[in-house]
Amino acid sequence: MVRRKIIEIDENKCTGCGECVVACAEGALAVIDGKARVLNEVFCDGLGACIGECPEEALQIVEKEAPGFDDEAVKKHLASIEHAPAEIVAEAHPCACPSAVPTLLKDVEQSTTVSAENDAIPGKSELVNWPVQWRLVQPSSPFFKDAHILLAADCCPFTYPNFHKDFLKNRPTVIGCPKLDEQEAFLKRLVDLFSEAKPKSVKVVMMEVPCCSALLTLTKKALELAGSDAPVESVVIGIDGRLK
Repeated sequence: MVRRKIIEIDENKCTGCGECVVACAEGALAVIDGKARVLNEVFCDGLGACIGECPEEALQIVEKEAPGFDDEAVKKHLASIEHAPAEIVAEAHPCACPSAVPTLLKDVEQSTTVSAENDAIPGKSELVNWPVQWRLVQPSSPFFKDAHILLAADCCPFTYPNFHKDFLKNRPTVIGCPKLDEQEAFLKRLVDLFSEAKPKSVKVVMMEVPCCSALLTLTKKALELAGSDAPVESVVIGIDGRLK
């Protein structure tokens, strides 16, 4: 045990939103029984990157007797959670949210039902990673590194019928809404992602509505701020579901 700085969580203030879990690059935090908790003190570096993400001001850095930060233990811990299927994580922590765990998906089988025909057509999900919502993705997740990243507006998968086959395949994905989401925070997350991942390319899929064009602007600005010269390809989908 050593006397050092470490995170402390006020459970009376914590609402279990999980924002701090996403912000912790070491995976030291998890939402358990509806509250954010420190999984193991050796995972916490005491730098407090999670504090600024808490909307309830439930986190603070304190100085106390605790086990020393263990970088090797962190690496093993991250390797274990980044490749764990979501159902295993949920079983280990039944009240925790699996969305906070970066997961590499492989060959996820599904059935797609065509209601007009009432027939089940066997299909296959092309989703590479989970989670995909920009607030939940962890920029340090290994599946983003040196990859061809897809950045899509929230409405696109609901509008374009062949979204999985034409866009998701072999591309780790991030989704968001440039109109409803807070753009400064969205931009910061993209900068962090592109700085860590150093993507080979970024494909932006957006709707034809004017507000959606901000997604392409955010992407280009984030790449510039991250010092990346990765090429950007943009695709526009009409509200009728056809490519423009």
